[in-house]
Amino acid sequence: MSEPVWLGLGANVGDALETLTAAVYALDDIDGFAVVDVSGVYETPPWPPPDDPRSVSQEPFLNLVVRGVTNLEPHTLLVETQLLEAAFGRDREREIRWGPRPLDIDLLLVGDRVIDTPELILPHPRIAERAFVLVPLLEVAPGGALPDGRRFTQLLNALAPIEDIELVVRLDDVPTRHLDRPAGPAGGAASFRRPGPDAGAADDRG
Repeated sequence: MSEPVWLGLGANVGDALETLTAAVYALDDIDGFAVVDVSGVYETPPWPPPDDPRSVSQEPFLNLVVRGVTNLEPHTLLVETQLLEAAFGRDREREIRWGPRPLDIDLLLVGDRVIDTPELILPHPRIAERAFVLVPLLEVAPGGALPDGRRFTQLLNALAPIEDIELVVRLDDVPTRHLDRPAGPAGGAASFRRPGPDAGAADDRG
């Protein structure tokens, strides 16, 4: 049985826009997962913010949210997304927590599932404090809510004023099964090589 799923993607190393576009294609190639819709791409400052002692000096991120459907169990989907991260150069064993990322894929929601294990927490535990997740999430889940009933609009309003989140582009050249999206600047044709067996070694998560 298929379930709706929402994934948050971010990148700030190298050509982040090309990476995100290629990652959407790669997600759609996963057996048991299909991309339904893709939000716009937003440029956002790194999280945590500079006044947080956990903050790491780095470039701004590009972020988007993918809405999909899957018949994979959440932990299986997690493994698949971590393999994709590794294929795009992420090394979880060496990276700095909340530091630069060639590609970061977060499982935000899988249907109404509530999971709390060492490997995976659903819904993602920091959705409510991250405007850079909620803004694109609302595009592909209008009227959406967490399993506990809190609506995304309420969560976003609680973070007001919302600053430093800028719509950069909409990716028209990606596989989606839902075509009605808000108007925005066109992304143009993608210029990337789809990941394959030679795209890099797949490291596990750390």
